[in-house]
Amino acid sequence: MTPELTVLALAGLLQIGQFVLMAVPANLELGPAKTLSPRDRDRLGGDMIDMVSTRTARLIRAMNNHFEALILFTIAAVVIHLSGQSTAFTAACAWTYLAARVLYVPAYAFGWTPWRSYIWFIGLLATLSMLAAALI
Repeated sequence: MTPELTVLALAGLLQIGQFVLMAVPANLELGPAKTLSPRDRDRLGGDMIDMVSTRTARLIRAMNNHFEALILFTIAAVVIHLSGQSTAFTAACAWTYLAARVLYVPAYAFGWTPWRSYIWFIGLLATLSMLAAALI
């Protein structure tokens, strides 16, 4: 397996970890009546993210952000793998992406401004670099 696919698998595990990190406090704060419901805004009296603590809301947003970033990283990792263009550079980019995504969780949860945005950009730049390398 290429390093890019290894990192993709680890990024998938990170996504599951982020889900657990968000779901535990959200369930404790909201209770099963809300978390097991269909979550219709009119039934709940608003959006669930507005009903949890600031930190739990940040964990929800960090998890959702990783879903978005993971789509682009998956494209990059699969393109590199399927085209047989895995290099030390693309592997380093993949590991950089993963490191940035791991750091992004506490950066978002604890409100590290402006570092959260810089960390996010490093992950995006690593993904962009992988895509550019595949095209060169």
